[in-house]
Amino acid sequence: MDLLNTLVDKGLRRETPTRAEALAVLATTDDELLDVVAAAGKVRRHWFGRRVKLNYLVNLKSGLCPEDCSYCSQRLGSKADILKYTWLKPDEASQAAAAGLAGGAKRVCLVASGRGPTDRDVDRVSDTIKAIKEQNEDVEVCACLGLLSDGQAERLREAGADAYNHNLNTSESTYGEITTTHTYADRVDTVRKAHAAGLSACSGLIAGMGETDEDLVDVVFSLRELDPDSVPVNFLIPFEGTPLAKEWNLTPQRCLRILAMVRFVCPDVEVRIAGGREVHLRTMQPLALHLANSIFLGDYLTSEGQAGKADLEMIADAGFEVEGAGEVTLPEHRAGGCGSHAGGGACGSHDGAEADCGSHEGGGCGSHEGGGCGSHEGGGVCGTAPASAPAPAASADEPRPDLVAVRRRGAGTDLAPNA
Repeated sequence: MDLLNTLVDKGLRRETPTRAEALAVLATTDDELLDVVAAAGKVRRHWFGRRVKLNYLVNLKSGLCPEDCSYCSQRLGSKADILKYTWLKPDEASQAAAAGLAGGAKRVCLVASGRGPTDRDVDRVSDTIKAIKEQNEDVEVCACLGLLSDGQAERLREAGADAYNHNLNTSESTYGEITTTHTYADRVDTVRKAHAAGLSACSGLIAGMGETDEDLVDVVFSLRELDPDSVPVNFLIPFEGTPLAKEWNLTPQRCLRILAMVRFVCPDVEVRIAGGREVHLRTMQPLALHLANSIFLGDYLTSEGQAGKADLEMIADAGFEVEGAGEVTLPEHRAGGCGSHAGGGACGSHDGAEADCGSHEGGGCGSHEGGGCGSHEGGGVCGTAPASAPAPAASADEPRPDLVAVRRRGAGTDLAPNA
């Protein structure tokens, strides 16, 4: 297919596709899907080899957010039966992070619900960053605390933060339809504040909220212009008790096309499969590793993810390898500058081209709503049904509320985390 040959050539040269080309990727047929994955996979392997970076979420403060983001279980007025708790102490957060690091994660994403941090909150998170780094010197730490005020990004950087996550989530033209308590421009401003402070910027999107192909292309091109080092791609978890609970618009094939389009537009950037991969990609998750070079390990902010052991087995079985702590994530031309030590989250070349985690659930460092599900002990893709009583087969385009499970373990509980 001429389109795919053109996109591969452009991806290897770091040349931006046209909007028409990006839209054409989303419009490809199921018969063409494997060709699309193979083409985008060439670009992914050129810049990132067969490495998969593991990230781990720690939800520092859950629920009770004053923002009204429609996709979020922590939003104002949410009736979702999620865990609610105030700030974890630094030692509690460090202990929670240690579980993910033991599982192979090289980045810890510290997330807190709310519009944005107060100066006291920045002090709390700074103490937590220091506590984590005292125990794990080489770990990358990404903060996701919502909208930043002047000077706060600099303070986080001084405390040892390597990155800051804040997602754009959707296109500017439709942003007001999902959130009214802050604006798209507010989000852009926070990503720019992180850049200016020398933090590696992490910013991504949420697919599946009823947006058009044009909306998806708009937000990915906006991200390319902001030039984050990491682009988390979240797939909406239609949480009961939220305004978007009935939005089941994604199939595994649709998710793969979206990831391929993001890879073509952002060829040399860390593309992370974030919240919702277990719910929407399901058994197609291994194919997605040919497009993205980064995932979250274990659970998300307010929902359960695939078992950490199953994640590691999936990576190995698909012929990929976990990225080591001493390996640099980003290509050499992006990995200099304001980076994160050996882990390589560096700011790169911000000449225009990681996820709003935290505040409201825009995406725990990429996992918008706490994405996955599944029984951590079972090791299967997802699902809350016992192994002895499998759920009946469902078609690819049927809603799967059975795959959405509220997180009841890990941070904020007395139960061991899933990592």
